[in-house]
Amino acid sequence: MENLSDKQKKRVLAVILFTIFVDLVGFGVLIPVIPLLLANPASKYFLLGPGVSINQGYILLGWISAMWALMIFLVAPIFGQLSDKYGRRRILLLALAGTSLSYFLFAVGIILKNIPLLFFSRAFDGVTGSSIAVAQASVADITAQEDRAKNFGYMGAAFGLGIILGPFLGGKLSDPSLVSWFNATTPFWFAGILSFLNVIFIAYFYKETLLEKNRQMKITLTRAFSNILKAARLGNIRTTLTTNFLVQGGFAFFTTFFSVFLIRRLAYSQGNIGDFFSFLGLWMVLAQAVFLPLVLKKLNECGILRYSIFALAIFIFFMLFLQKSWQLYLLTPVFAVANGFTGANLTALISRSADKNIQGEILGINSSVQSLAMSIPPILSGYLAARFLPETSILVASIVIFAAWLVFSWGWRQKTVCEWQNQ
Repeated sequence: MENLSDKQKKRVLAVILFTIFVDLVGFGVLIPVIPLLLANPASKYFLLGPGVSINQGYILLGWISAMWALMIFLVAPIFGQLSDKYGRRRILLLALAGTSLSYFLFAVGIILKNIPLLFFSRAFDGVTGSSIAVAQASVADITAQEDRAKNFGYMGAAFGLGIILGPFLGGKLSDPSLVSWFNATTPFWFAGILSFLNVIFIAYFYKETLLEKNRQMKITLTRAFSNILKAARLGNIRTTLTTNFLVQGGFAFFTTFFSVFLIRRLAYSQGNIGDFFSFLGLWMVLAQAVFLPLVLKKLNECGILRYSIFALAIFIFFMLFLQKSWQLYLLTPVFAVANGFTGANLTALISRSADKNIQGEILGINSSVQSLAMSIPPILSGYLAARFLPETSILVASIVIFAAWLVFSWGWRQKTVCEWQNQ
């Protein structure tokens, strides 16, 4: 297979960015709606029957939030191997088709008030929802080392754009006061149709980026667990992976019950929640597409992370003291910039450590680390909310991300992170 031309590489990058955008629009529509189903008895969409306590709803919310990440943890490494062996295109098509079906199943689960079906649909989306790791590998295939941080920043911007539109649509499409036939299922029908259109888009416009497929690779079904063990032994990036694990875990503690926190503290509706996450996404776009390329001219990835991780921990802690909406919107820009800078630069550092022919594998390892980090905190958050208050997980989030900053700072001093810059 001939190398891709610069024009073809730009087209592939555009296709991947669009794919991430669509994937995150679909994911974002869930954010304002799911708390109404399980954690807000005042909502007409509340699915739990009489006699079921709100504490049980909190626990169910934690578990259903964890299902997607838990299945991603188990399956993403397998998809990474498959994409190294058979190419990125086939795996992307399979993953996105499964995502589309999962949203349709979720809508049916709401109609039937069938909570097990809701759990199954989120788990099924996790099984087939490993497209982000494959998309990252595609970008790595066509990107020079010195452009990794910039292009991963663009991916983060596409992520942010999806977060802008997704929660906004989720809040509006579930509000019957806007259109009489809108209800809690409408966002999921929309997400399913959008994901199906994305499948068609990939089929027609995506050109395979993996020029040398590893046909001799043996697919290991238990790779998720061996990945965690391997991550512990990867001396050159072990500290970076540990930092990423703590950052992602802390952020999962934060996001699982933050919508519930907004309902309780600020009396937010699903529309208000969607508007907030859209505002957050706007600043993430600015952070990763506009501010990050400018800052990278002055600081390298590691220099940025020393500040951004600390800022993320501090501003999550400040969220606990919110009393008014204006305070939330005042804190959000700095919070979003810190989060955007942290995610893009950690991914870029991990990608730098691997050879081009194993990008799918190394990013699969990173996906396993992230998914494990994102699957445990929602479960714990549910029990913390039931035992104490929903905002307890926000405090835990700040502590965990501060621990990530301590680990990264130690690695900087010991030269176990950014070895390529310390030589």
